[in-house]
Amino acid sequence: MSRKEESPFIQKVVEIKRVSKKTEGGNRLSFNCLAVLGDGKGKVGSANCRAPDVFSAVKKATRKAQSQMISFPLVREHRTIPHRIEYKAKAAHILLKPAPAGTGLIVGGAMRAVAEAAGIKNIVGKNLGTRNKKSTVDATIKALRLLKNPGERLTGKK
Repeated sequence: MSRKEESPFIQKVVEIKRVSKKTEGGNRLSFNCLAVLGDGKGKVGSANCRAPDVFSAVKKATRKAQSQMISFPLVREHRTIPHRIEYKAKAAHILLKPAPAGTGLIVGGAMRAVAEAAGIKNIVGKNLGTRNKKSTVDATIKALRLLKNPGERLTGKK
């Protein structure tokens, strides 16, 4: 009798790709999984892992994402980010702006998965660069890492 454990984390699978490797005996198939994991309270992480089957790839990516989590400040009453941020990493160029309560998630694709897992309820975002999901997820998480508390941002102190 197996019992499914309730995890305190929100898990989002952004992308699963079937990849193959040419070997002497033919093709070796495996699956590549990009997963985002968050606690819904301002902590989020992502990982890209490969395994012979989909379930193993998802499990591996989730475990790795948990070990690579970062935390960032949230404006508690509106569940949004404290200030506007624009971030460019290689081809990925993203823009995230805070939104008033009731706005919801106005972000698309891979950025939406990161926002939902992190616990952001009101945000406006735009992907200005690449369509590559891995690059977009990485740039979004790096941008969230750069966020500062409202008091820190004005005074420059912690």
